[in-house]
Amino acid sequence: MIPFRLLFVFLLVAVLSGCTLFNVNILSPAKPLEEKVVEGEGRPKLLLLDIAGFISEKESDGVLPAKQKASIVSRVRESLRKAEQDDDIAGVILRINSPGGTVSASDIIHHEIQGFRSRKKVPVYACITGLGTSGAYYIATASDRITAHPTAVTGSIGVILLNFNLEGLLGKIGVAEQSIKSGAKKDLMSPFRASTAEERRIMQEIIDSLARRFFDVIMARSNNQLERQELEKLADGRVYTAEQAVAAKLIDRTEYLDETITGMKKALGIKEARVVGYYRPGDYRGAIYSFSDTGAASGISLITINADGMEMLSSPQFLYLWRQ
Repeated sequence: MIPFRLLFVFLLVAVLSGCTLFNVNILSPAKPLEEKVVEGEGRPKLLLLDIAGFISEKESDGVLPAKQKASIVSRVRESLRKAEQDDDIAGVILRINSPGGTVSASDIIHHEIQGFRSRKKVPVYACITGLGTSGAYYIATASDRITAHPTAVTGSIGVILLNFNLEGLLGKIGVAEQSIKSGAKKDLMSPFRASTAEERRIMQEIIDSLARRFFDVIMARSNNQLERQELEKLADGRVYTAEQAVAAKLIDRTEYLDETITGMKKALGIKEARVVGYYRPGDYRGAIYSFSDTGAASGISLITINADGMEMLSSPQFLYLWRQ
């Protein structure tokens, strides 16, 4: 019988090297989004758009019954394009419950929201219902106003690069990695050896650059009242309660989602509006707190079932993520 430790090492090496174990490809393609009224009446519509789970560009496989789920990036773009073509859409509320995700996915969604705002000319609010940290907060800064539930957590401003060093572990079982490379830095951040001081310096420069970009989007957000030096003191990676975030001027106010909806209607000067969501067939839930299937990374494998963000273990990635 194979020792458990050896089996664990084999599985971990397979994940880190990008191998897929026993994937089951029994997928059906995702269907177009459909509009469903969540509550309210009247002609104007307020769209609830979910930013939930691990934020990634990765398309993911559903758990049985088999279905393919679009990435959160593609879902947000599809939703915004649909809303842009609807003359009755009077505003959009980002309903956020996410620890963040990859740098690129967070930045793409931020870009898509900014583009939508400039073309559609309707207000976009962000309401953090649970977690709105790191990349999720980055996305929230693209809105006109950021609110959070009294018990929500936000912040974790910054960048992290996750990597593993398996050299010592593999050495104990007599496994050695061999690579033939065209340049000295071709295997930068390899999990099979310790990184050098120069390699860490190279990666730190990239992280610092991405952190400065994070600072830039915060400074450029609507209603920003922070000075750059104030922000740099806040951005040490820590998280904040909603009350602390208001005091630190990271968000605009604390309130519940229904209050955010009421506030948007008041700002628009309308008494009645239909709150709508875009859902895949079979995903609809009939309440403002029912999150849609956001396509968070999941799959069927020997290692994990429905584990959000598992793909970040397969190779080093720059992340706007609160690492819990």
